[in-house]
Amino acid sequence: MHYVYVIRSLSSDYWYTGVTNDLRKRFSQHQTAPTGWTKRHRPYELIYYKACCNMDDATTREKYLKTGMGKRYLKNRLKRFLSLTG
Repeated sequence: MHYVYVIRSLSSDYWYTGVTNDLRKRFSQHQTAPTGWTKRHRPYELIYYKACCNMDDATTREKYLKTGMGKRYLKNRLKRFLSLTG
């Protein structure tokens, strides 16, 4: 399986969208890696993921979620969750 995921920074409300074939390992890397794009926004929480059967589907979904329409989709889909977590 391949996963499209969105993590949210607990310190800055920054959202990061990515794709991986090992979601647990990748999330752990975001939390602990000494360098990289997401280092300065730690810690994170996983707020969305979708499993896909192949990498093409996963990368297509990732690209969509990074567009304006995709971001609106996520905010609408997660509206209740986001209001409960602050």
